[in-house]
Amino acid sequence: MFAKMTLKILHTLAAAGLIGGLGAYMLMLVFAPQETAADYADLRETIKAISDYLLLPSLALALVTGLLAMVVHYPFQERGWAWIKAATGILMFKGILTIVSAKAGHAAEMSRKIAEGTAPPDALQGLIDLEWGTLWIVMALSVANVVLGVWRPKRIFPESKPAAETPPAAALHAVAAQKIEREAA
Repeated sequence: MFAKMTLKILHTLAAAGLIGGLGAYMLMLVFAPQETAADYADLRETIKAISDYLLLPSLALALVTGLLAMVVHYPFQERGWAWIKAATGILMFKGILTIVSAKAGHAAEMSRKIAEGTAPPDALQGLIDLEWGTLWIVMALSVANVVLGVWRPKRIFPESKPAAETPPAAALHAVAAQKIEREAA
């Protein structure tokens, strides 16, 4: 019981950190000063810190505690919503790790080069478009995971149709006996 509650608390805190970190990342992109290349480079360093110290650890904690909760509490293994949360958690981890976190470091480095004049001013344009798309997808998956965790629908997948009822053994024996009688006659 203690392990289950501890995992639930850690999972909830991790989800809050993840959604808060994504929101902070987005707000920084929109509202932080970006008038000069140096300002933009500072913004990118801040985003890298948010990614490294909030987003990635929160997502890792949410994923690990969610999977451990499925191990500790067996009924979760039989629930479709829990498996959907696990699958989307892995997708979010891939998105954060390979795109958001990795690109945050690259963007910070590239923006420093732009500020120093060693890279062209439009060097980050393609990255920014990809960054926004990924942020919105990961945010949508994060919110969907919270909704599934709170709502916990009874049925996600349609109920399988029961197998055809097998006739009672007596009826089978009667059919076999009739067949034997016909063959004997």
